[in-house]
Amino acid sequence: MVQVRKQLPDPASGAAVDLDEWVEHLAISLDDQDGGQLLEACRLLQQLAAGEGEDPGDWATESDCFAAGLDTALILAELHVGASCLVAGVLYRAVREKRITLEEVGARFGEEVEELLQGVLRMAAIGELRLHQEHPVLGQAHAQKDNIRKMLIALVDDVRVALIKLAERTCAIRAVKNDEERRELVAREVFDVYAPLAHRLGIGHLKWELEDLSFRYIYTDAYRKIARLLDGKRLERDQFIVDVKELLSRVLGGAGLEFEIEGRAKHIYSIWRKMQRKGIGFSQVYDIRAVRILVPEVKDCYATLGLVHGLWRNIPNEFDDYIANPKENGYRSLHTAVIGPEGKILEVQIRTHQMHEEAELGVCAHWRYKGSDGGDGMASTYEEKIAWLRQVLDWHEETGDADEVAEQFSFNVAQDRVYVFTPDGDVVNLAHGATPLDFAYHVHTEVGHRCRGAKVNGSIVPLTYELKTGERVEILTSNEGQPKRDWLQPGLGYLRTSRARAKVQHWFRSQAREENIAAGRQLLEREFRRLALTSVDYQRITRKVSAKSVEDMFALVGSGELVSSQVLNAAQGLVERRPEPELKLARPGATRYRSEVQVHGVGNLLNHMAGCCKPLPGDAITGFITQGRGVSIHRTDCARLVKLQEASPERVIEVEWGGAPTDNYEVDVAIEAYDRHGLLRDITGLFANAHINVLSINTQTNKKSHTATMRLRVEVPNLASLSKLLERINRLHNVISANRCTAE
Repeated sequence: MVQVRKQLPDPASGAAVDLDEWVEHLAISLDDQDGGQLLEACRLLQQLAAGEGEDPGDWATESDCFAAGLDTALILAELHVGASCLVAGVLYRAVREKRITLEEVGARFGEEVEELLQGVLRMAAIGELRLHQEHPVLGQAHAQKDNIRKMLIALVDDVRVALIKLAERTCAIRAVKNDEERRELVAREVFDVYAPLAHRLGIGHLKWELEDLSFRYIYTDAYRKIARLLDGKRLERDQFIVDVKELLSRVLGGAGLEFEIEGRAKHIYSIWRKMQRKGIGFSQVYDIRAVRILVPEVKDCYATLGLVHGLWRNIPNEFDDYIANPKENGYRSLHTAVIGPEGKILEVQIRTHQMHEEAELGVCAHWRYKGSDGGDGMASTYEEKIAWLRQVLDWHEETGDADEVAEQFSFNVAQDRVYVFTPDGDVVNLAHGATPLDFAYHVHTEVGHRCRGAKVNGSIVPLTYELKTGERVEILTSNEGQPKRDWLQPGLGYLRTSRARAKVQHWFRSQAREENIAAGRQLLEREFRRLALTSVDYQRITRKVSAKSVEDMFALVGSGELVSSQVLNAAQGLVERRPEPELKLARPGATRYRSEVQVHGVGNLLNHMAGCCKPLPGDAITGFITQGRGVSIHRTDCARLVKLQEASPERVIEVEWGGAPTDNYEVDVAIEAYDRHGLLRDITGLFANAHINVLSINTQTNKKSHTATMRLRVEVPNLASLSKLLERINRLHNVISANRCTAE
């Protein structure tokens, strides 16, 4: 992590701060006029801090307005902003606490500073985004939507507004370390909104600090566990990095290259996220030991890469060329993982000095490199970031849905992207997992509405096909096409992006209310028939889903604003409480209870943790059947397990970490289909993919009518999962119907 905070005397302790010296040693060069203006702002802040101010509620109760203003300016100076931005950063908290008015600031420091502060104050409305709550993020009040709109306009018109707010939130989360009452509130806001925003703007060192601090306060136990693991290996890792740097220096120097090498500590949240995303243990995170090599030019990056791969064997599938294919936020670098000295995994990052500045400062590097040889590329990256912000604004204006704007600022903005081509060869970047239908709506709303099919690389594919980087996509449309309500069913996989889903919902909301009521009634009645639920009390279900009337509930379902699975979950809660429930709990032995470790296929056997590798929850694990002691649980990379597997491969079994107990319901499913080769395999495959246990299956074939009738008894966790599964079975080739039926 890059440390941007300089040590200052604590004003609250009575220690004096020499403001002249403080301005003199800022990490930015200012001429006499700008330096004088900043010094005047600091002295004014010192006077204002001595008076009374209002508590905005999003700072530590004991934090000091004066120290916060200076800290904010220190961070902004590291980002190489101008004097007006620094003055605004110094005075922002004083204005927020109403120690001074905007008009007074404008009269004293100019209109530009006043406008910057107006924008940052509007951004404070983003504090209303509570992405971790279950109810609507911003409610339905017009004033809240208007605040978000103004915030986005401020971001688009002047990116410095976002930089001031990021710097201020960085100071705020540092200050709440000892304030338990407000710590989680500030951390959650930073985690959900400002760390992703720093990522989007490419400001790496702020992103890392915001992620680590907010993760520490929200997920304390996970943070401490990884911190302990890192501390336990710190001395060994430090010596390893020293040895690697010496070896690399000899090799690169012998090749005549100019270079700088530094060790890089992977930040804690990044380690945890990689473990969660890939389902691996701490020992399988390859880039805990890492070095970064900085060289003058792009050609030197690839020359250095060749020398590194000549020195050590690279690990397959652990090489990324972000120079040829930059990340969405403009990040460029070469990443490779190798088996380094002592057989230990080492990550090596290779980039130019300019790429390093871009990675650390993001859009701020635009000003530093403006006019240099790389200026055009930087300007392009800067314009792409502003274009993203404008895209969010356009989306909000088009859909009027503030919840979707909140989702854009959620942590998912850091997800991987896929890059596909239009028929004309233009590149379109989409969220990972996007479908041809998502692509169609990205191109144009009307193209999405009229989409009826798609070709990928010249071949017809289903609209649920998951696009991959490098594919060429062509959308097939009809002149009078319109969206289908099935597209909004999450389990069917037509739409993976919130933006496309919002456009479909907007289209259905614009239709006549009577049409939506009829469509919603038809959809729910079909679902209840399929699930064999009789005597459904729509009035009680309406109250559970917070609709005003039954017709309103039908209209919400018909327009896509209320998903049918929510209605089914509400219905399940009602039928379970009847004297004779329509959903019967499975037999006691079928309840999915997971202890610390679950053994696949044979229930919960006696097991114990192997002493040789001592696996911890989160590690990738494998079981070995012992003689008399049940199953011993080893880390998958355990050397002893490898030897045991070679000697007795038949005794190695699959295991996984357990979870909380969940009740399952035993239901019967009837399927009728025209018989074909592979029908049973396809149906049972759907059950397996949905992790639904099949207790029994009976199949009969009528050779005269060429039909097959199947009866299955299965265990399901809830009605919504059963409904999703039946819908997928109904869409298999040759299937006539798939419904839940009453057990005989």
